[in-house]
Amino acid sequence: MTALDKKQVAASFGRAASSYDSAAQLQRDIGSELLRQIPSDLNPRIVVDLGCGTGFFSDALRQRFPAAKIIALDLAEGMLQFAQRQRELSTTYLCADAECLPLRTGCVDLIFSSLAIQWCENLSALFSELRRVLSFNGYALLATLGPETLFELRYAWRQVDDYVHVNQFSSQTELTEAIVAENFSRIEFLCETRTLRYEKLQQLTRELKAIGAHNINRGQSQGLTGRARINKFRNAYEKFRSEGKLPATYEVYYLNLRA
Repeated sequence: MTALDKKQVAASFGRAASSYDSAAQLQRDIGSELLRQIPSDLNPRIVVDLGCGTGFFSDALRQRFPAAKIIALDLAEGMLQFAQRQRELSTTYLCADAECLPLRTGCVDLIFSSLAIQWCENLSALFSELRRVLSFNGYALLATLGPETLFELRYAWRQVDDYVHVNQFSSQTELTEAIVAENFSRIEFLCETRTLRYEKLQQLTRELKAIGAHNINRGQSQGLTGRARINKFRNAYEKFRSEGKLPATYEVYYLNLRA
């Protein structure tokens, strides 16, 4: 997996805070599916929305668990500032890295994380921290992206140059190995494929930028993108057009872990 620049990740999502909600329908759908997977009999005292972004699901978690303390945690300070302005004041906001959580051992009953852990490059540190902060029988419900995500975009750029243009994510095998090493008592792993369709390629690239999820790898090209290169990129992507639309495929993983 190509190394990510964490500062760039935080800055990218921070800049996208004001435009995120209007462009994040896929993220809403995946997060809503993750909410449905929370056990109906769960009654947590402390809930962490890990990678809370604009706080959309922090609000949903508060409605689901009105008696619980909700901690909205994100790496991007800009996202947290936006969430604080837009959401309920009763939430606790915390700027922190999921690989080094400033939380007491065994204090969290539920970790909810929708499309955030794919930005963590040290899986061992990530799952060690999740396991550490979870209470006895605590749950971690996570949604993340697999390596086949945006394979059409990756293919099209490979026809242009050898730079990294598309974010790369961990495989199911890599995730499972890191989870198993932390001795969770239960591990459930569900996979699905979601495909968005666009009239124009520009709609996809603008959407990725609007949610802060455009290319943020250290191996990306720093040079200007000329017209000839852009045309070559577009022509390569056009090979995927079907029934008049350009597809963008997302490989989604749902992880249900119990401490």
